[in-house]
Amino acid sequence: MKKIVASGKTVEEAVQSGLTQLNVAEDRVRVAVLEQPSKGFLGLIGVKEAKVELELIPDPTSEAEQFLLEVASTMGLDVSIERKQTREGTQLSISGGGDLGMLIGRRGQTLDALQYLVNIVANRYSDSHLRIVLDAEDFRERRRKTLEELSERLAGRVIRTKKEVVLEPMSSHERKVIHSQLQNHPRVKTYSKGDEPHRRIVIALK
Repeated sequence: MKKIVASGKTVEEAVQSGLTQLNVAEDRVRVAVLEQPSKGFLGLIGVKEAKVELELIPDPTSEAEQFLLEVASTMGLDVSIERKQTREGTQLSISGGGDLGMLIGRRGQTLDALQYLVNIVANRYSDSHLRIVLDAEDFRERRRKTLEELSERLAGRVIRTKKEVVLEPMSSHERKVIHSQLQNHPRVKTYSKGDEPHRRIVIALK
């Protein structure tokens, strides 16, 4: 935890001085008053300023970003992270030089594992539950489109053969994409079976 000591003629001035040094708003720090100001002898001699200690409260998402940068650096990757808010939560998008495929992994498995760890790190510093979605080189969007196209092709196969299709195990996020894509399909239905991490989607005739 980063701490600094600041002083001023009043407690308020001391706090403001500390906030300026840290370049943060007051809701990002914990304040402890170390010394109250006093005027000294005859109000002139020995004037003592107020002294306060400001402790920086960690920002959960910033901690998650720092964790990611350290992981990437360990893997020999120089990356940058863009943060934005989405309906699913806070999205951290990784870009940069080197082989980002190392961070994505086969069908996004490494990215999913990193996302799990990032959420653990962020929620360690948060009073309320945070949801962080991790992406790299727009993999999530490209994977979503691939899954949507796959689900339509497989729905067609089910209709032609009149036999249900069982997909390979997928994460809950990827299963949701397929369920959503086919939920209003007039001739097929989807459901999941099995236990995590081997839970699969089944596409069958209605």
